[in-house]
Amino acid sequence: MAPSRYAPLYPTHIPLNPLQKGALAVLSCVGALWRPARADLVAAVGETTGEWLLPYIRDRMKRDPVGRRILEERPRVTDETMASSAGHPPGTFGHAYAAFMGDRRFHANDRTPVRFIDDEELAYVIARSREVHDFWHVLFDLHTNVFGEVALKGLEFVQTGLPMTGLAVVGAQYKLSPQDRELLQKHYLPWALRAGGRCHDLMSIYYEEHFGDDLEELRRRFRIIPAPPPPQHLAFKGAPGQQKPQPQPQAALAPSTPSPASPNQA
Repeated sequence: MAPSRYAPLYPTHIPLNPLQKGALAVLSCVGALWRPARADLVAAVGETTGEWLLPYIRDRMKRDPVGRRILEERPRVTDETMASSAGHPPGTFGHAYAAFMGDRRFHANDRTPVRFIDDEELAYVIARSREVHDFWHVLFDLHTNVFGEVALKGLEFVQTGLPMTGLAVVGAQYKLSPQDRELLQKHYLPWALRAGGRCHDLMSIYYEEHFGDDLEELRRRFRIIPAPPPPQHLAFKGAPGQQKPQPQPQAALAPSTPSPASPNQA
C-alpha cells in the first residue's frame, strides 16, 4: 500500500494540507500577537510562515564547514547540555550560559517541538534555531522580557529573514510603554540591524564546543556586538538575593513605565 501524502515524517510531525496550514498560520499570528508568552503559538507562526525560507538557511549552513558539520551531527540543546556548561569557570561562555538559564529557572527541554514542517531536515534547522536562541541572549547580553525579546527578534530577522521574527518586532513592541517603544525604535532596532549584519552566521556556530572559551574572546571571534546597556527598569535584576545595580545609560535612555515581562521565546 502506498504511503499517505500526509503521513508523519518524524515523531512530532503533524501533517496538514495547505488550507489547514494557512488557517493555522492566521490564527496563530493573531493569538501570538495577543498573547506573546504562548510559546506554542509563537512556534506555530514560525513554522507555518517561514517554511519556504528554511532551504535557504540550510543551504547557507551547508556552505560553511561548521554549519555543514552541525547538519550532519545534529546536536540537540537539552538539560544535559545545560549541566555540561555549568562546570566551566567564571568568565567562560559555558558559565555565563549556565548562570543565565539557572537565574531564570529555564530548562532547555521545555522548548516547543517542531510539528508543522514537512521536511525532516528542515525541521531540524528550525529546531536548531529555536534551541540556540538562549545562546544568543547570552552572547548579545539581552534580557528575556518583552523588550529584550523584541530587540533580539530584530537581530534574528536580519540574520535569518524568517517572517515570524519580523512579525514579532512589528506586533509585540506595542506591548511596551510608549517610552520603551521609542527607546527600542531609536536605539535597539538600529543596533539589531548593525549587529545582525556584522556578526558571523549564527546558525553555523557550534556553540556547545565553545563552552570553555572566554566569553569576551568568543564575542570578538564571531564579531558580536552586545546590546546597549538598558535602563535599570528593563535590566535583569539577578537571582533572589544576588541583585546587582545596573549602570544607568545616558539621558536619552531614561526609564519609563516598566514593560510586562514574558518567558523566553524562540
